[in-house]
Amino acid sequence: MKEKLKCLLLDDELPGLTYLKMLCDQIPELEVVKAFNNPQTLLAEAPRLDFDLCILDIEMPEMSGLQVANLLNGKPVIFTTAYKEYAAEAFDLNAIDYVRKPVKMERLHQAVQKAAQRLQTDTRVRQYFQWNTEKGKTLVFFDQLLYVKTSENDSRDKIAYLSDNITFTLKNISFEKLLEMLPSGDFCRINKRELIAIKTVQVFSFDEITLNLADESGQPVRLTLSDIYRQNFLQQLKN
Repeated sequence: MKEKLKCLLLDDELPGLTYLKMLCDQIPELEVVKAFNNPQTLLAEAPRLDFDLCILDIEMPEMSGLQVANLLNGKPVIFTTAYKEYAAEAFDLNAIDYVRKPVKMERLHQAVQKAAQRLQTDTRVRQYFQWNTEKGKTLVFFDQLLYVKTSENDSRDKIAYLSDNITFTLKNISFEKLLEMLPSGDFCRINKRELIAIKTVQVFSFDEITLNLADESGQPVRLTLSDIYRQNFLQQLKN
C-alpha cells in the first residue's frame, strides 16, 4: 500500500469544508488531492484525478453524498453528517465509516485508518485488475503481467506485456494509477516510460536492467534505470 492515501473532500458549506480540510491536513496517512463544495463538479473532475477514497458530506441541496457515492464506481467512501438517520443507508453502500458532525480529529483519524486497512486487504486479496484495452475491457492478472511501457502512438496509453507473449494496449492510464492497483512489493517503475515486475529482473547495473524476457529479435530486453527511480528499485529488491 502507498504511504499516503489520496482523498477528495466534498461539503457544500465552505466553513465545514475548510474545517474538514484542516483536519485532514493534520493526518499523516492522508493527502488531500482536491476539496469540492459542489457534487457535480466533483463528479465531473473525478475521472481525471488520482485518488483512493472520498470523504463526503451527506446532506446537500443539489445531490446527496449517498447519490455521489453511488456514482463513484466503487471508490471507498467515508461519510460525514450531522444527521444520524442516514447511517443505515451509508452502510448499505458499504461505506468505510460514518462520522458524525462536528467532526473530531480522533474520530476522523480512526476512519482513515479503517480505509487504509480495507484498501490494503483489497489489494492483497484481489488477483487482477480490469481496464479498457484495444480489445475491450480486459482482466489483467498480476502474476501474468511482466512489463509495461508507454505507447509510441499515444503517451496516455500503455503497452502491457504478459506471459505467453500476450500484449494489450491499456487505454488512457497513468503509471501512478497502475501502481495504485498493483501489489506494492511486486512491481516497480524504473524510468518515466516503463514499469516492470520485479520477478522479471535477470541482471542489473547502475543504469541498466536486463529482463529475462526476449525482444522481437530474440535478444534479452535491456531497459534504462533512471536516477530518480534507482533508490526505489533497489529498495524493492531488498524487500
